[in-house]
Amino acid sequence: MKKRDTPQKYGESFSEWFEWIIREAEIYDYGRYPVKGMGVWLPYGFKIRKHVLDIIRSILDGAGHEEILLPLLIPETLFRKETEHVRGFEGEVLWITRGGREELDVKLVLRPTSETALSYMESFWIKSYKQLPKKYYQIVSIFRYETKMTKPMIRVREVTTFKEAHTLHEDFNDCERQVIEAIELYSKFFDELAVPYIITRRPQWDKFAGALYTIAFDTV
Repeated sequence: MKKRDTPQKYGESFSEWFEWIIREAEIYDYGRYPVKGMGVWLPYGFKIRKHVLDIIRSILDGAGHEEILLPLLIPETLFRKETEHVRGFEGEVLWITRGGREELDVKLVLRPTSETALSYMESFWIKSYKQLPKKYYQIVSIFRYETKMTKPMIRVREVTTFKEAHTLHEDFNDCERQVIEAIELYSKFFDELAVPYIITRRPQWDKFAGALYTIAFDTV
């Protein structure tokens, strides 16, 4: 039996190498599950994933963040309350419109991100500025209706390891301090994993919908 050539890790063939390595190492089975853009974490890959999550949990917990778990479903009425935020990815939303044989009175969104849901719940939880700052995070699956060519782990319809952190502050200056702290925390995370990165301030056309500005970590 002829041995297949190993794709080159560098240059234009990186994507081919990445797909080859996660398949041959039995990390992630992609392309055979009968829904486009969804893959299966295999046992070895799931162990790697667990170790990575242990690192980020340790870092965030040590910085005073508290882990929560919000529902997967968001009602349309709640989802549309933040129109500018929603407009950024409305075309990628997956909807639930029926329960059994009955049409739903209020359509449900499969969570693309949780800002609207968490903001709603925080209105019940936070009663005084004396409770601030408050720092939450969750690690969940999110769903985006990707219409472009999907790629394992890189561009998928179910992101199975989506870590989102949300913080509340008394004033703008405290928010700015949180941004600086976040840069330090995520730098520590990527350094621990030996993943190279650059930190950039996104141009206005590429910032997160509804944000004043966006700071991002970019890597290959």
